[in-house]
Amino acid sequence: MLGQGDLIPGASATLRSLLSCPVASTNLRTERLALRPVRDEDIDRILEYRNLPEVSRWLLRTEVDRADFRAAWRRGAADPNDRSVAVTLDSVVIGTVSLYVRDGMGQPGMPPGTEAEIGYIFDPNYGGHGYATEAVSAMLAYSFDRLGVRRITAGCYADNLPSVRLLEKLGMRREQHGVGDSWHAELGWVDGYTYALLGDEWRLRP
Repeated sequence: MLGQGDLIPGASATLRSLLSCPVASTNLRTERLALRPVRDEDIDRILEYRNLPEVSRWLLRTEVDRADFRAAWRRGAADPNDRSVAVTLDSVVIGTVSLYVRDGMGQPGMPPGTEAEIGYIFDPNYGGHGYATEAVSAMLAYSFDRLGVRRITAGCYADNLPSVRLLEKLGMRREQHGVGDSWHAELGWVDGYTYALLGDEWRLRP
């Protein structure tokens, strides 16, 4: 499926430098990757891997129309709460990380924009090198340390083991196990997981 306080322990010097200064948009750099807003010219490249059977098998929308997909990204670019990015390696787009900031749930007087939902799609040809972990980790740090988000959630099919491993590796807590709550075109009704992480938990990670 993705404040100026303490920075994440073990973060790269480049990421620490980035998070310590103001940024106008979501442009991040890790030790190996650049994360930036999606451009029109990225759409064809994203669809190359997004529509692969082994990728779309675990997406809620298995097939997308090219024009509709492009229009959706354009709408996201105009939405200040949508901080989704393209992930590039040596200027090649290898994935995307979606991040949407929203209000939490509570009574009147609650601060706005305290929660976010994160997701990700990566080209399987670049799997096995930790790129997804590196990119999603950078977006978590950005959300907690720059955007002031206090809680981030993510969801996936329970059978999507690579996604389960990634979320748990990042320290996200499985808060919900929905039994037979998700329809899968190939498998029928399957279980779904919801994960969450608080900013305070993130900063206490070893």
